[in-house]
Amino acid sequence: MTSLRDLADESFVSLTTFRRSGEGVPTTVWVTADPDGDGLVVMTIDGSGKVKRVRGNPRVTLRPCGRLGKVDDDAPTVEATARVGAFTDRIEQAFKDAYGAEYHVIRGVERLTSDKQRVALHLTAA
Repeated sequence: MTSLRDLADESFVSLTTFRRSGEGVPTTVWVTADPDGDGLVVMTIDGSGKVKRVRGNPRVTLRPCGRLGKVDDDAPTVEATARVGAFTDRIEQAFKDAYGAEYHVIRGVERLTSDKQRVALHLTAA
């Protein structure tokens, strides 16, 4: 059985958040171990669809996936609860450590193309 913390070793995870209707919306994300807790953390832009859905319904599911979001049929599903929090220096360092140069490229592009604030989704076991 795969635990939430086991997913910290995955390069990409399909994070499904849920609309008010109950319909799931999967999104490919980076995850890393939460340096301030027992779960995982996802970085995203404040006001994104993920953030809006989590604020309405904290239930999420996660499945390992590829860069483009392809999930293997036998990939485990992990249930979790999400909450929106600040994107702290400790969280940023965790992503730098996990994703290296790729993280720096993505953040550089974001700084050039967006003025929106980053937030963290803190994921804990359901």
